Amino acid sequence: MIDLAQLLVSEFKITQGDLDKAKLYQSKYDGRLEQILVNMGCLTEDDLAPLYSKLLGYSLFEPQNHPNWSIPENATLDVMLRLKSLNCLLVEITDNSWSLACKDPLSLELAQYVQQLNISVNIFVASEAQLQSFFYEIQSNSESNIDDDELTGDEEARLRELASEAPTVNLLNSLITKALARGASDMHLEPHAGRFRVRYRIDGVLHEVEKLAPKMQLPITTRLKILSGMDIAEKRRPQDGKIEMRIANQELDIRVSALPLNDGESIVLRFLLKESIRYDMSVLGLSADTQSLIQQDLVKTTGVILLTGPTGSGKTTTLYTFLNELNRPDVKIITLEDPVEYQLEGVNQVQVNTDIGFDFAAGLRSIVRQDPDIIMVGEIRDAETARIALQSALTGHLVFSTVHTNDAASAYTRLLDLGVEEFLLNAALVSVVAQRLARRLCHHCSKPADNIEELLTRYPLQQVAKNSGIIELNIQQAVGCEQCNGSGFKGRIAINEYLRCDDVIKQIPKNDQFITKAQAHNESLKRRNLMQDGLYKVITGVTTIDEVLRVAG
Repeated sequence: MIDLAQLLVSEFKITQGDLDKAKLYQSKYDGRLEQILVNMGCLTEDDLAPLYSKLLGYSLFEPQNHPNWSIPENATLDVMLRLKSLNCLLVEITDNSWSLACKDPLSLELAQYVQQLNISVNIFVASEAQLQSFFYEIQSNSESNIDDDELTGDEEARLRELASEAPTVNLLNSLITKALARGASDMHLEPHAGRFRVRYRIDGVLHEVEKLAPKMQLPITTRLKILSGMDIAEKRRPQDGKIEMRIANQELDIRVSALPLNDGESIVLRFLLKESIRYDMSVLGLSADTQSLIQQDLVKTTGVILLTGPTGSGKTTTLYTFLNELNRPDVKIITLEDPVEYQLEGVNQVQVNTDIGFDFAAGLRSIVRQDPDIIMVGEIRDAETARIALQSALTGHLVFSTVHTNDAASAYTRLLDLGVEEFLLNAALVSVVAQRLARRLCHHCSKPADNIEELLTRYPLQQVAKNSGIIELNIQQAVGCEQCNGSGFKGRIAINEYLRCDDVIKQIPKNDQFITKAQAHNESLKRRNLMQDGLYKVITGVTTIDEVLRVAG
């Protein structure tokens, strides 16, 4: 058998220091080395199946090979439930042996039970999520399902009991732990094609990771509602909640959203890891020339700087980074957000509450009376908020905010549509930065693109290089390795369009020709639009053409 310690270091990236700590704990208190490392947060529960597979030579369990699984005819329900208590599933019975999928093939209790049955077994190693999907199928054969829109008192009590049972708790923890290990920003749980689908959003792209049994939907949904303070009996209206927990040695805030669907509820979890966020210009990945222009704007003491882009384009993170650059003891910064997702040290952060009439406009009126130097408004959504924000800039404040538009110049037309006067825009706006997020190539495995000549023919890469003063093009392609979970990408990079509200822009009439003329003015100054900045990131080896087309095409 392979040495466990050697395998942990070589295959699972456990440091010698962590291994020594685990061995010291083991010598004092006993216990299994891999379980101690899980408790330390060095391994995840989902690492255990591949670990046991490599250590013992057992095959991994593949649920897709058993799409229509049911309890084998020769097995009693008592046997199935006993195996379930041992975290083991009877997959199949043949003339010569039983096939068992086990979470812990080293379990002494399991070995004793198999010996008691006097059978030959074929062992597969399974994860917690894989087993729980099948266990609920067993449970559904012996219990009625609770799925009425209206719950009686007894049914609600049974739901709470299901949600607090070890299989539900362990499965949910396993899914969250796996999401964190893969660097997911969100987890989506939703009914789909007769199953309960689990998807992770990693670097802005959704990946399907599990298809759980439909019987698991209600216990998991209920568990999440209980943890996030929602009403478990309410399944007809959208709900929002928040969970604070510690998993895999990480402090975690989770925003939970429940949305009723025709065949159940869609639950989305957004993970907020405070330790993992760095509000640093170098992390954003701004192009050097764009960053230089923005730095010039940040030293101003009055005016409005706007970030534009769709939901999920990193606008808030970029604004936080700007605020972090300006955050000093002699500067008072107040933010107005919906919701406050990350705490910024030294910054006064206010959360709007529309239920009591404290919206962005009302909050902004109150903030101005607090004598701030810098104000951040999470989003300009209406005419009153827009007007107050711009007027605040004229009375000695530097204001940051966001609007939802496709490019930088469109921010003007959006604010005009909200009813802001043209003279106010010309007087208050300092600059507008449009942004998208593209996946960053994994630097461990990317390699020079195979089709460079084709790309040079189809896209104006050479023109972008010439305008940017780049002589040598470095066009890379995604490959995939262990570091990036085989995707070829790790992390994201900002793609930006910068529009300074200079004298030329102020003199252009804000009519239906404004966007075209503003873009032409930017081009005359050799400032890139979103697509061109994306191509700039391609020729510098940061991302790929396909990524740029996906987010800015």
